Amino acid sequence: MTFPVMAVILDWAGTMIDHGSRAPVIALLAVFADAGAPLSEAEARVDMGRAKRDHIRAILAMPRIAEHWHAVHGAAPTEDDVTALHDAVEPMMQGAAKQCATLIPGAVALVEKLRASGIRIGSCTGYTRPMMADILPMAAAQGYAPDVVICSGETLAGRPSPLMLWKALVELGVWPASACIKVDDATVGIGEGRSAGAWTVGLAASGNGVGLDHAALLALAPDDRTHRVAEAAAALRAAGADYVIDSVADLWPVIEAIAKRIEAGETPAA
Repeated sequence: MTFPVMAVILDWAGTMIDHGSRAPVIALLAVFADAGAPLSEAEARVDMGRAKRDHIRAILAMPRIAEHWHAVHGAAPTEDDVTALHDAVEPMMQGAAKQCATLIPGAVALVEKLRASGIRIGSCTGYTRPMMADILPMAAAQGYAPDVVICSGETLAGRPSPLMLWKALVELGVWPASACIKVDDATVGIGEGRSAGAWTVGLAASGNGVGLDHAALLALAPDDRTHRVAEAAAALRAAGADYVIDSVADLWPVIEAIAKRIEAGETPAA
């Protein structure tokens, strides 16, 4: 009997690798500092999950950043500035991503369960293909090689549009989207899944919402850790996630619950 869930589409940083989604922040902070417009980590994280060009454009549109940019450069930021920053971020991201390419605990066990159940594995990412060049073989060496990888810039629009997710399903040969699950640590990725018509699962502890690597998360005082994870979970629920869990280590029981709902004729919330 075919398992009711046909495919799981997974984000990368903060979902399957790079606990805390640290690499994009490291790269963005360095590039904006070099451009004379230093960011806070919180500012760098606001639009995390978008295609990197869209992310940079959104940062430059922030009132504080736009005002500071004008003061430093004598003019409002332009599309040429977006391009220059994006071109600077790409090689910086490659280096940062290599430093943060450890799989999140539980990722390999999840992949083994998905494979054993005949569930196809796809991925979407806000990283460009060059940014992923080193990550893909490093992840494969640790036991994770999805069937399909869709990168930023490979569709006409990125998240929260559904185009990357739909492209992944097309390449996997899987339909309908209502038999598939999108898993992401960023609210914009939940928006992508909802727009595509898939079930959505948000990851509160491992990703952008908390923003700490695994060791740093465990080192927090229990009350502080609980508070930070709860705040991240609330944001994912507000974005419309069907389920919110801590990390992919907790995903399999949710997949089984969704499978039962699909068998009962349920579809994701519109």
